[in-house]
Amino acid sequence: MRILVLGGSGFLGRAIVEEALARGHQVTTFNRGQSHPDVPGVEPVHGDRQQTADLERLAAGRSWDIVVDVNGYVPVNVGEAVRLLSGRAQTYAFVSTVSAIDGFPSKPVGDQPGLWECAPEAGPDDGDYGVLKAGCERAVEQGFDGNVLIVQPGIILGPYEDIARMPWWLTRISHGGQVLAPGDPGSPMQFIDARDIAVFTLDHAERGTRDRFVLTGPTGHITYGQWLELCKETTGSDAEFVWADSQFLVDQGVDPFVELPLWGGPPSEVTENFWSVPTAKAEAAGLRVRPAAETVRDTWAWLRDIPEEQRTYGSRRPHGIAADKEAAILAAWAARSA
Repeated sequence: MRILVLGGSGFLGRAIVEEALARGHQVTTFNRGQSHPDVPGVEPVHGDRQQTADLERLAAGRSWDIVVDVNGYVPVNVGEAVRLLSGRAQTYAFVSTVSAIDGFPSKPVGDQPGLWECAPEAGPDDGDYGVLKAGCERAVEQGFDGNVLIVQPGIILGPYEDIARMPWWLTRISHGGQVLAPGDPGSPMQFIDARDIAVFTLDHAERGTRDRFVLTGPTGHITYGQWLELCKETTGSDAEFVWADSQFLVDQGVDPFVELPLWGGPPSEVTENFWSVPTAKAEAAGLRVRPAAETVRDTWAWLRDIPEEQRTYGSRRPHGIAADKEAAILAAWAARSA
């Protein structure tokens, strides 16, 4: 098949492109050509999706079987791409997020989850990430003349992760010594490997599926403690995890989700459903999630070849706690526990 990937050089986009190429498809990618190199084997078209002229140049004289939109964040911009690509492909697969679901994570995700209120022509200042993604979904559904497939992933990990939550943990743990670990090691986690999203999305896009699916690891997939132990085992580290109380960490000024990645802070009504997203519908439709150990192993295999001074831990908001702050908190926790 002929596949157009909007994005296609970064984390999830790269996984989709590599999977499509492995299946023998002809792949065109459209991105600015600034953040990451193009994947070998694609037809790269460079441009800015916020510029109508660039989208018109992309669409001129071309057609595809499938469009996969990996990097649509603003409804009005997604709508413009949809307008220009409608009629030039049979299926439009849009990568949204579980955060687009109304009430998430303070409310549980039901079997037929609704979306946050957001107009399909909304601009960048008309909501936060999840709200705007809901508007993007509406822009695709209302504007594309053909099959619309929407996937709503939870936390995505794996090789080439550019938010760099797991890469930060792997790097920190590989240094060994006492490592500040947050909260309860038995806390549940759910995440999905980018490559598993790629497989599921292409399977259904190839069939012309019209539906939406929440994609993440199954409930009980792994605990936070098990995940950190996998990171330790994989890196061969002698790290000693020091598990500190969540409220103590907040009192010490630790920023949840950012300074200690994928730790959500003390239990609260606001986040109580973050790690309990149902996946039965996607599993019945063929979703298969690889073992967490494989994701950790493959991420480290990719990361360890990058010199530490060249590793980055998130472009928009860097992840990871500063070494001096971690040391001070470890000392304060030891004094409290003495």
